[in-house]
Amino acid sequence: MQPTYEHHFIATNGITLHVVQAGPPAGPVVILLHGFPEFWQGWRYQIDALAAAGYRVWAPDQRGYNLSDRPAGTNAYNLDILAADIAGLIDATGRDKVYLVGHDWGANVAWWVALQYPDRLHKLAILNVPHPSVMRRHLRESTTQRRRSWYIFFFQLPWLPEAATRAGNWRAGVQALADSSRPGTFSPADLDLYRRVWSRPGAMRGMINWYRAILQQPAARLDSYRVTVPTLLIWGKQDKFLEHQMAQPSIDLCDDGRLVMIDTATHWVQHEEPGRVNLLLTDFFHGLPIPLS
Repeated sequence: MQPTYEHHFIATNGITLHVVQAGPPAGPVVILLHGFPEFWQGWRYQIDALAAAGYRVWAPDQRGYNLSDRPAGTNAYNLDILAADIAGLIDATGRDKVYLVGHDWGANVAWWVALQYPDRLHKLAILNVPHPSVMRRHLRESTTQRRRSWYIFFFQLPWLPEAATRAGNWRAGVQALADSSRPGTFSPADLDLYRRVWSRPGAMRGMINWYRAILQQPAARLDSYRVTVPTLLIWGKQDKFLEHQMAQPSIDLCDDGRLVMIDTATHWVQHEEPGRVNLLLTDFFHGLPIPLS
């Protein structure tokens, strides 16, 4: 039976985020961070499974997305600020620590939360995004990765990326999802829902400002980039955006890390392999052994 979804608007770090909650109120809290170009609904398979396993699930629309606030200006999307949003959400849960899961840009934020606020996390789970320092190094050293990341540089331009993505009823965004995923991963109904979310006034600008900020408003340098929180990295090997060779070096920067490579999955691993991802997450949170293949 599908759990009841509760929609809340929660103040954090000077803004308000829309947060979908499900599962028993007294259960341990799991926060799920979506990436580009999704919103909370990208975690629908995981919300149901984690709630059924006894967790209290919080799935926010991150700043700039869907029903959450969209501050103006690139400087509002600095990675330190994005991580502070989540630290504020953790405060709002009333718990000292939570389990944190991130995919795509949400994974980048989750890595940063683990580096800046390790005492607020029980465990960290990352889907298909490398450790930030591994990504920086790989962009410098890998021509293949620079080609795959061309859109990051395109998104630095003013106004043109917003106009290009909006053209043809969001043709570019829909095509990017379809071309980078296994056939049938995103249904016509899913894509219509994404179009509606992208069409909210100012939403696409807020979403693209995340990419502008990563180059134009870099995060503060840290004393250490080692992750001390127990970490699970799940990686769909057929990712068209990010080379899988970055996965193991990311785990090498974790004091207690494990990597699960899913050979047939793409960047959208939580959509394509929900049963496997859900089992990996619940076993990891419960402290059970994690099969590596």
